[in-house]
Amino acid sequence: MSAPRNDRLGWLGTGRMGTVMSENLLAGGADLTVWNRTASKTAPLVARGAKAVGTIRELADADVVFVMVSASQDLVDVVTGDGGLLGGAHAPSVVVDCSTVSTEASAEVRAACEAVGVAFLAAPISGNPHMVADRAGAIVASGPRDTYERVLPHLELIAPTVVHAGPAEQSRLVKICHNLMLGMITQALVEVTTLAEKGGVPRDAFIDFLNGSVLGSTFIRHKGRALVAEDYTPTFNNKMLRKDFDLGLGAARELEVPMPVSSMVHQLVQTAIGHGFAEDDYAALFEVEARAAGLRPTD
Repeated sequence: MSAPRNDRLGWLGTGRMGTVMSENLLAGGADLTVWNRTASKTAPLVARGAKAVGTIRELADADVVFVMVSASQDLVDVVTGDGGLLGGAHAPSVVVDCSTVSTEASAEVRAACEAVGVAFLAAPISGNPHMVADRAGAIVASGPRDTYERVLPHLELIAPTVVHAGPAEQSRLVKICHNLMLGMITQALVEVTTLAEKGGVPRDAFIDFLNGSVLGSTFIRHKGRALVAEDYTPTFNNKMLRKDFDLGLGAARELEVPMPVSSMVHQLVQTAIGHGFAEDDYAALFEVEARAAGLRPTD
């Protein structure tokens, strides 16, 4: 797929996910300039043809700037704070935020952008870095339809599935609901896997059976392999999952939606963090379940 338009693109935030998404843009021939707080993390992208800059303000000369940061306040700071995208003599035409942040932070940044004539699109992505690198990610976007249509060719370089969910912050809620479901499905998987194993079923045999049944899915295959190998190398750690459960349950309170299963899983994620798995992948929920079932020594 060749690069759409002649837009000059900027990318702010080149952690694991930001790097992979940027690599997909470069593979499509994009003209890309990148910035990261830890400058050394831009090196793999520079090796692939990107230009690195030393300040956020230097990204403001781009036509479209993508943002991928880890927290709501980070988004506010890099766009509206001192030295941020909107603070100089120039500003990009469009800011596209791909982070998972609160609706409130997104709305604040959208208002700040619109006040200076900059279009804003909220476009969080689903999929871990490996899946996004394999072009198995999915993006949900929200914002003005014309902004979405302008940026769509670039988004399609990043992920094969791109959908428009509404005119404002709807994509934030979609992504949070998605991540709540990730946690709930994982907890269900670790519970039944533990039950089968304690009953004498080899763990790999049980996971193979699930994958060949009507319950099999890309997600079960990936997490099932992690459970069999007890590989908790983080693709999305428990602290990050807890943040998203905090956001999701906050939205549920605001909208008066009962979330009994999500509330329980939220506490189990907290338990995993208390057991020392804060920085491990959320597949480590299996360790909490296994300890509770007597399959592991307790601390």
